[in-house]
Amino acid sequence: MMRSRQETIEYGLSFPDTYQDAPFHDDNWQLIRVKGSKKTFMLVYEKNGSVRVNVKVDPEWRDFWRKTYSSVIPAYHQNKEHWNTIIIDGSIPDDEVKRMIADSYDLVTDTPTRRIYEAVKKIPKGKVATYGMVAAMAGNPRMSRAVGNALHKNPDPEHIPCHRVVNAKGELADAFVFGGPGIQQSRLEAEGVEVNDGRVDLEKFGMY
Repeated sequence: MMRSRQETIEYGLSFPDTYQDAPFHDDNWQLIRVKGSKKTFMLVYEKNGSVRVNVKVDPEWRDFWRKTYSSVIPAYHQNKEHWNTIIIDGSIPDDEVKRMIADSYDLVTDTPTRRIYEAVKKIPKGKVATYGMVAAMAGNPRMSRAVGNALHKNPDPEHIPCHRVVNAKGELADAFVFGGPGIQQSRLEAEGVEVNDGRVDLEKFGMY
């Protein structure tokens, strides 16, 4: 059960590229930030005898959490449209507290590149998507070029299947993108996608 200030802080620090900060004169307030952007996704403090955590929240979920748990209230000392306060009093299941914290982390670390990678992960095995399709799934149909740039820098090809992305004509990428000629084609064919003359039939294998 997550009850103490330290347990709560340690969970926040378990997310990638995070650090603890205490920028205020009052050490009661401990911030968990994301390195690089320095954005805060958790504020941990004590009030009225309980540990409390302010987390960023998608407005679509804000009222759901407040209605579901009496210990989730509009954020203390923060924008109440985008932040909630979680009172750590044992009344909320640990996995739900952790979900709210994780959602907050996701909201402050959201970038176009991250959205592109998440979109590519949704392309099912045996299907392909065009750069434009990926851009649309990532929230901006106009950023096809950004899709190409992100896929060239793919940090995790094993889990981000960029070989399933083709151009608007169904043509495969230049060989260098995948480390050599024929690699994208062999990966697609291993998943049941037919490639003829360097092109995939989008009518047959496109994900839409």
